[in-house]
Amino acid sequence: MTTALALPLHDAALAERLTGRLDLVEELLRDAVTYADPIAHDASSHLVNAGGKRLRPLLALLTAELGDGGRREVVDAAAVVELTHLATLYHDDVMDSAPLRRGAPSAHEVWGNSVAILTGDLLFARASSIVSGLGPEAVRIQAQTFERLCLGQLHETVGPRPDEDPVAHYLQVLADKTASLIATSARFGAMFAGCRPDVVHTVTQFGETIGVAFQLADDVIDLTSDGEVTGKTPGTDLREGVPTMPALLLRSRAASTAAGPADRDVLALLDADLSDDADLAAAVAALREHEVVSLTRRRAVDLARQAVTELEPLPSGPVKDALVAFADALVDRAS
Repeated sequence: MTTALALPLHDAALAERLTGRLDLVEELLRDAVTYADPIAHDASSHLVNAGGKRLRPLLALLTAELGDGGRREVVDAAAVVELTHLATLYHDDVMDSAPLRRGAPSAHEVWGNSVAILTGDLLFARASSIVSGLGPEAVRIQAQTFERLCLGQLHETVGPRPDEDPVAHYLQVLADKTASLIATSARFGAMFAGCRPDVVHTVTQFGETIGVAFQLADDVIDLTSDGEVTGKTPGTDLREGVPTMPALLLRSRAASTAAGPADRDVLALLDADLSDDADLAAAVAALREHEVVSLTRRRAVDLARQAVTELEPLPSGPVKDALVAFADALVDRAS
């Protein structure tokens, strides 16, 4: 099933257009990761061949339907955001020591850290090459997005300052590391479809909000799924000490006067050596049953509702309905 048809689209003509254009994006992605050099080709095509939800190009194609969605520039822009996303995954998996990505061994597990990092750089280069053909404004937006991606990763790596609220710090990390590219996806689609500036602004804000909701939902899924949804080993972030909202909420609660023995017991499991799979599974199971998971899910749902509210200025119709369905689908995964 294609990504477009995975959404509950009630307009058959819209679904058909999105499906056809996603196929064009897929062709462009495969062309972009084709190299004469065998190592560069195999490593670059690794994640493209592993598949994925293609949420970012789908969002770009959706917002483009608010204007002239048939323009070739829209397809190119949709490919740019997906290539950029794929590049970040190569780097993220090295930093997080993630053994799996999209159900397949991570690139660094196959070729080593150095090749994985350089492959991510190659994909950034290909994305830059394509975006250069879309004009200086697109290059500027891509550069600003790339800067936010790097800042998000940097701040996640360094952590909050002693005087900084860890939860607020984490939400800013999510805004930069995840939401920035989703916002740019929505922006590019409307922008290259010739939409008015106010429409471009509306969908960009929608993308920013739904991007944070998406990552919070992923935090829940990382604990509650068997890994099929994310393609990653459940609890990978816990093992590598990467902060997530449930863990941060638990730490905040454990440090308060309202903390009980159960809070401290779960936190002790999280702070133990999780290199053993059995210990990791025990920590994941304990955290999964804690209230902080439902609190995180609720935050994701609230943000998704806020994102839908931000769509109010758009005209009613199948495209707006599809954007609402897009927002719902991102957080429903965590239900």
